[in-house]
Formats: sequence, structure tokens, C-alpha cells
Amino acid sequence: MATEKKKVVVVGGGIAGSAIAYGLQNDADVTLVDPKDYFEVAYAQLRSCVEPTFAERSLILHADYLKKGKVLSASAVSATESELTTDTGEVLPFDFLVITTGTTFSGPKTKVERIKEFEANKKKIVDSESLLIIGGGPVGVELAGEICQDFPKKKVTLVHSGSRLIEFLGPKASEKAQKWLKNKGAEVILNDRVETEELTPPTYATKSGKVITANAHFVAIGKKLGSGWIEASPALKEKLNDEGRLQVGQTLQVAGLTNVFAAGDITDFKEIKQGFLAGKHAAAVVSNIKKLIKNPDEKKLNTYKPLEKPFGLVSLGRQDAVAQLPFATIGGWLPGKLKSKDLFVGQTRASLGLKQK
Repeated sequence: MATEKKKVVVVGGGIAGSAIAYGLQNDADVTLVDPKDYFEVAYAQLRSCVEPTFAERSLILHADYLKKGKVLSASAVSATESELTTDTGEVLPFDFLVITTGTTFSGPKTKVERIKEFEANKKKIVDSESLLIIGGGPVGVELAGEICQDFPKKKVTLVHSGSRLIEFLGPKASEKAQKWLKNKGAEVILNDRVETEELTPPTYATKSGKVITANAHFVAIGKKLGSGWIEASPALKEKLNDEGRLQVGQTLQVAGLTNVFAAGDITDFKEIKQGFLAGKHAAAVVSNIKKLIKNPDEKKLNTYKPLEKPFGLVSLGRQDAVAQLPFATIGGWLPGKLKSKDLFVGQTRASLGLKQK
């Protein structure tokens, strides 16, 4: 008589969640809980704003890679130490729970709708002579780079509240990114902000009183942490730190809970929150759950060591990028070859057992 497989519930279908569900589907009864029917290669979303057909590859239906698992189109609302409740009323029992709800989600729930959103973004760009981008983190900088590259005649203004762009990296990376944008004709305004409530083109006022004229705008500021449902879960609420992130050990197990894991931006690791690190979290979670399925008393679990020094790649259009590496910070075509052409889409698809397409 075949032994019943352990039940694993994965909450969140981003970089970490999709990789974990894929990695465990042969070893457990996996259910992926996600409000949308697709996984988006996040590195590619800005390219898709200027080239919507790119999203055909970068938006991956969960059903395409999760052949042996189940996908539940829902959001978590609460959990105990053995069950997860969703907003659609399902109560899912689990042997292992994996939490990967890094940020809140409010976008299109289907791949078709998401592509239509990208098409609308491109139309907005095409129909505008001037564009305002609010936010100078990696999303704002990469969007500005894509527009400057593909639509060099557009007037692009980027407003950032900080003293330098892409502040998660060092000053040299910021300087290189700003120099590249200025060389492409973009205006970069630092130490100022545009309030994002009730934005109405063609005029926008900054906090300092500057008036910016633009036909349209894009808001590229950070999303809120996706920990609201965790706060509603008595078994998990006390595991959140003051920032709303889950306290985890190096084995990725949530503090004090041997059958609950977390990965990605929701973790309290003292490191920059980046996609490639979420992938490393996922690999450790998959390995450790497999070990615990084989031997519930297993003590030798894989450990994850947080990234100590900031490392990052920020695309600047289709050919260039700025990279902060452990030994140097470089810009131009060389780091661009690492990321900017395909934006890791082929690599990500292959990691989920799919053709590059």
C-alpha cells in the first residue's frame, strides 16, 4: 500500500513560491495558493512596458510548470499550525506551510489581463511626448532606461525623494546610472517628491514647489509587505518583527515552528531584498522539506547565509546595465550582457523545466 504523500501548501506564486512548488511536486502533495494564474519574471516587467510581446515568455502560467501539483486561485486570510484558510473559503490542511507573500498584490489576475496592461502602458508611452516617473529605485531607473532606449525622442523626467538613485547599491552605481540617464536626455530630480494621490496630467507639483509638465506618469515606488494575513493568524502573528517580516532561522524555518518555512522578501534576513536571493532561499527550503519528509527527526538541514555585501544588476535599456560586484562597480555593455538582453527569462523558464520559447 502506497504511503500517502505529505501535504505542502505554498502561499505566493512569485520567484520563491513558484520555485518551491516546482521543486517539491514530485515528493509531496503540493498546493500553490496565489491570486493570479501566472508567475511573472519580475526582472522583465519594465521591458514588457515598451515591448508587450516580451511578456509572452516572461509571464508563465502556474499550470505550465506545476504538472503534478494543484493551483488554487485565492489569497490566504489566516493560518493555524496545521491549516490555511483562503479568501475563497477553502481550508487547506498541511504538513508543511511555506510563506512567500513578499508584497501585497493588486494587479491583473490572469496572464491575458496582464498582457493587456502592458499594451496599455506602451500605448501611454507612444501617445505621450513627455513622461514623469515617480521613484528612483531599480523599477523607476529601469523603466526610464527602457523608455530612453526605445523612444529616444520622449522627454523623461524622473523624480526621487532620496539623495541618489538605486540607493540599495553604493554611490558609484548611483552615479553611473544617473550619468547614463542624463546622457540619454532624461532629467533626474533628487531630494524631492511628487505625492502619488490624485495625480492629474499635464502638470505635477513636487513637494519643493517645482512644477513638472508631462503628458503621463508612472509610479515606481515600493509595495507594502504582504503580511496582513499573517497578522490575522494567532500562530504566526508573534513571529513578525517590527517591520512586519517573519523571523526565520538559517534553515528558513519560522522561529519556533518546525513545519513552517518562509522565503523571499517576507523574511527578516538582514540583506537586500532581491529576486536572485529569493531563489537561493527557495533552494534551501526545497532541500530541507525533502529531508524532513524522509526523516521527520532530521537535524542536519541545509542553512542559508545572508548576503553580507550589496550585489546587484540594474538594466539600462537593452544593451547596458550597471553592476555592483564584490570586487568593483561597473557600467556599460559588459554588465548589460549579463542581464539586459534576455533579463534572465530563458534561465528562469529552464529552472521550471520549460523551453526558453
